[in-house]
Amino acid sequence: MKHIKLGGLEVGRIGLGAMGMSAYYTMGKTNVEESIRTLHRAIDLGITMIDTAEVYGPYTNEELVGKAFKGKRKQVALATKFGLISHAQGGSNGMDSKPSNIRSAVEGSLRRLNTDYIDLYYQHRVDPKIPIEDVIGCLADLVKEGKILHIGLSEAGATTIRLAHAIHPISALQSEYSLWVRDLETEILPVLRELGIGLVPYSPLGRGFLTGQIRSTDQIAVDDWRKTNPRFMGENFIKNLKILNEVEALAAEVDAKPGQVALAWLIAQGENIAPIPGTKRVDRLEENAAADLLELSQDQMERLNTLTPAAGERLEEKYMSSIER
Repeated sequence: MKHIKLGGLEVGRIGLGAMGMSAYYTMGKTNVEESIRTLHRAIDLGITMIDTAEVYGPYTNEELVGKAFKGKRKQVALATKFGLISHAQGGSNGMDSKPSNIRSAVEGSLRRLNTDYIDLYYQHRVDPKIPIEDVIGCLADLVKEGKILHIGLSEAGATTIRLAHAIHPISALQSEYSLWVRDLETEILPVLRELGIGLVPYSPLGRGFLTGQIRSTDQIAVDDWRKTNPRFMGENFIKNLKILNEVEALAAEVDAKPGQVALAWLIAQGENIAPIPGTKRVDRLEENAAADLLELSQDQMERLNTLTPAAGERLEEKYMSSIER
């Protein structure tokens, strides 16, 4: 697999999001053995960046990743996140990026991941109560101490990115970006390119929609959080199927899966972009990794660039409220 650089961190240009192995997309079921097989297979395929967070589970996803890579630590770049759990309040859910909380969070993540360093450590969401200068100052100290190697932000706005990068180099921004979420292109992507910051798109397959595996809302389990996602509901879902139909038509032309087309389009957007499609199955992982070999023509790229915008907000308002816009 081709490698790219996120700031100073070199990774395979397609990563693996581990969240769904433990949270949100499990539909009440987890399969630790299959998840570990998937994580191990990632190494074979040249996938090096593994993404998790303390809030996934909470904690259980980091524990799973730590278990999977015991004895294989140097073969992967581990990325995790802090800031959505308040350790001062007994580990309750809530935004907290106070330096003292960051210190508690990183020690817990190191322990659960069975490692003495984290390759890429993200602030999960910008905390409006804590100056970004204080956050990055604390993270810079952790870099000096060797506990983290690179600093990342997630869903941060352009002003925050600039302020943070002026204090200490930011290696990557993790934000949602895909064929049906292109908000970053107007302001954020130009800033990242100017400053030499990498982009790690999460949900690059439209939360599974762009794989073509969901053709009806009846296929979404009641306890799957997509059940209340605006783009998966009612008329929005029906309208968005037209986007999927266009992606599937193009995929048929190049003898590929629609998800592979979506990933190939994404990694063609720049030399410092490494999406992290999530899966808990080996076959899906192999399908995603194969997108590294798929090259689309200029005409095909243009057709994808001009797809009808997706209908509906990408997240419920309670989630959108924590995203800098």
